Amino acid sequence: MTNATRGPALLEQRGPRRPAAPPRKGSLPGGLLRTARPKQWVKNVLVLAAPAAAGELFSRHALVRLPLVFVLFTACAAAVYLVNDARDADADRAHPVKRHRPVAAGQVPVPVAYAVGAALAVLAPAAAAWLCSPAVAALLTAYLGLQLAYCVSLKHVLVVDLAVVTTGFLMRAVAGGLALGIPLSRWFLITTGFGALFMVSAKRYSEAVQMAGKAGATRALLTEYTTGYLRFVWQLAAGVAVLGYCLWALEEGGVPHTGLLPWRQLSMVAFVLAILRYAVFADRGTAGEPEDVVLHDRALALIGLVWAAMYGLAVADW
Repeated sequence: MTNATRGPALLEQRGPRRPAAPPRKGSLPGGLLRTARPKQWVKNVLVLAAPAAAGELFSRHALVRLPLVFVLFTACAAAVYLVNDARDADADRAHPVKRHRPVAAGQVPVPVAYAVGAALAVLAPAAAAWLCSPAVAALLTAYLGLQLAYCVSLKHVLVVDLAVVTTGFLMRAVAGGLALGIPLSRWFLITTGFGALFMVSAKRYSEAVQMAGKAGATRALLTEYTTGYLRFVWQLAAGVAVLGYCLWALEEGGVPHTGLLPWRQLSMVAFVLAILRYAVFADRGTAGEPEDVVLHDRALALIGLVWAAMYGLAVADW
């Protein structure tokens, strides 16, 4: 038998070749960093909210304590992301985008993700108790417990899943106040809480719109929520957030106004415009990644800067 005739015969005996497994891209440390979601660390800037509202953002105590709280909250969030991605690795592989996550792609082994997540979950509250205060350590522990419960079961419960994620945002805002011993007003909590619910429900709405009719959705609840219901939630939350902020701005609290202009009242305009601008992306179904909307939309960034300037002048009563 010639080589020409023997080749096909050998191929038939060996059978078809299996496709080579895709190579793992990047190092393990790089994969762990990607799993920690650096783009979402912007959410932890909320620890500055309460000190900024109280006019203590640039005090010596705040300049030392707040960066520490930011890092500790980032570590806790990273622990939750690692555990979540390890649990959802199989489901993420069926998702057109999430299959590229390091754990789902095999860059970070599932046991390693669990181990690093557990280490961060233990070390962050311990460091908070030692370097910050027991109150902050207790808050971080509660945050970890709530978010891990979300990863395990609460994300499968209608409405509760929205409340848990919203509470995570609110805890970030409360942490800054606890770290500096700042009392938190009811208007601050209402505006922050419902503002967070607005962004969370807008994110869910956008995910539902984008995944409609497509297979591989990793959020089982997206098939149970209707887009009409999620639209109602983010519209309701936006309205309550605006109402809470306006009530704060119109409440003088018995302190006479001594500044050049009523900056607190004027800041309502910028706040409402910011909500309306973000609602444009929510209505289009493109608010699935809130950090991308906030960081990449120039108009929203400009409105945010104007609001921050007015808010700062109001706090300083300039």
